[in-house]
Amino acid sequence: MREALALAGEAAALGEVPVGAVVVKDGTVVGRGRNRRETEKNALCHAELEAIGEACRALGGWRLWQCELFVTLEPCPMCAGAIINARIPRVVFGAKDKKAGSCGSVVNLFELPYNHRPELVSGVLEQECAALLTSFFQRLRNQKQGG
Repeated sequence: MREALALAGEAAALGEVPVGAVVVKDGTVVGRGRNRRETEKNALCHAELEAIGEACRALGGWRLWQCELFVTLEPCPMCAGAIINARIPRVVFGAKDKKAGSCGSVVNLFELPYNHRPELVSGVLEQECAALLTSFFQRLRNQKQGG
């Protein structure tokens, strides 16, 4: 999760919402991602999707059944769907997302009767993950107010 937090910090430094993700297999990071929606002007550039894509390329396949995903913010519906489709068995996230969280905050897509149901661990380094998001959005509000 610390590496995911570092990636979230990189995203924030570029003016992106600070979300970072890593895919880990046998204790080794095989995929990294950070939010790049603004930079790339692309709604699909979420940290989880980048990390999953890199892991698929590194491992030579789309089934990530031996991996874990660590992400600083609760996955949205799109990312939860990608996690299910990639067959990732365990997802660990930090901060809850009360607006779009699809692993318990708004809905839990992992509880639906899909062919794959990842194990979910929430609240890991939650305070650090939430603080990064809070400070990012506070800076944005201050910039809009001219301060």
